[in-house]
Amino acid sequence: MAVVGPARLVGRGLGSVPPPVLVVGGIVSLQVGSAIARQLFPVIGALGAVWLRLGFAAVLLLALWRPSPRLSRRAWLVVVAYGLVLAVMNTCFYEAIDRLPLGMAVTIEFLGPLGVALAGSRRWLDVLWALLAAGGVALLTEGGGSVSWVGLALILTAAALWACYIYVGAKLGKHTSGGAGLAWAMTVGAVVAAPLGIVGAGTSLLHPVPLAAGLGVALLSSVVPYSVELEALRRMPPKVFGVLMSLEPAVAALAGLLVLGQVLRPVQWVAIGLVVAASVGATRGSGSNPRPRRPREPRPPAPSPGHSGPARPAGHSDTTPARGPAASG
Repeated sequence: MAVVGPARLVGRGLGSVPPPVLVVGGIVSLQVGSAIARQLFPVIGALGAVWLRLGFAAVLLLALWRPSPRLSRRAWLVVVAYGLVLAVMNTCFYEAIDRLPLGMAVTIEFLGPLGVALAGSRRWLDVLWALLAAGGVALLTEGGGSVSWVGLALILTAAALWACYIYVGAKLGKHTSGGAGLAWAMTVGAVVAAPLGIVGAGTSLLHPVPLAAGLGVALLSSVVPYSVELEALRRMPPKVFGVLMSLEPAVAALAGLLVLGQVLRPVQWVAIGLVVAASVGATRGSGSNPRPRRPREPRPPAPSPGHSGPARPAGHSDTTPARGPAASG
């Protein structure tokens, strides 16, 4: 009897779930994971939380995919670049949500993939979507009293890195297959984040509770969303995927409210709605995926129902977004 690998077993289970449910489930998982990570900051700090997330995610993905280190030199260069972007982007994001409400941070960070979706467009309507998103962010930052400028700088940096992440992720999908590239890139990110993470967390890393919570964050914020979104992309048009992913800022705001007790003012909810509307409009008009976070994986020659695996920018072109994760969020 043939032995079925863990990735194939997971894929078979996901294959029976409708794609829209997978996408929404991945969004909820990611944002709940971010909210739980935020609760760890007083114990292990933002840097410690980043390292636990990337470290546990790397271990889980290596166990799931069992990737071979036999990659071409160019593939390894892309893997290292992807891992570096992953580490710095998540560090900026976690440091930002230590200073800003989760819903506000995710909404502003969403400007990164939205900018990629609108880049180079010559449609006048896309100018309207860009202005709508800019107006939403302006309302968001002005509608809640004092806002940390350091937090804003960090989340804008994370947004720019998310845009870079999309391009590098597209290259990762071209030079690696299955979840091998993501597993190795996550490992690189964990190694890069280790020094600051260990120093930031200190002896708290010796306690089982933060470690268990870190494992949960890795599952919720990296492994689960990457896996379900990649499977969903195999069975639904990228445009539909992009529209569903546009719900992420609103889901983040709800997670911040329910898990962290972060109450946003009515004007801030309106601001989030404007950014969501801009993302949906840009996605429907361009046919692109405004939030590609997983690298596109080549479709196998013979269909294998339910076979899936994680990856964070998964898009349908080199310039289209596809978490992350393991984008930030």
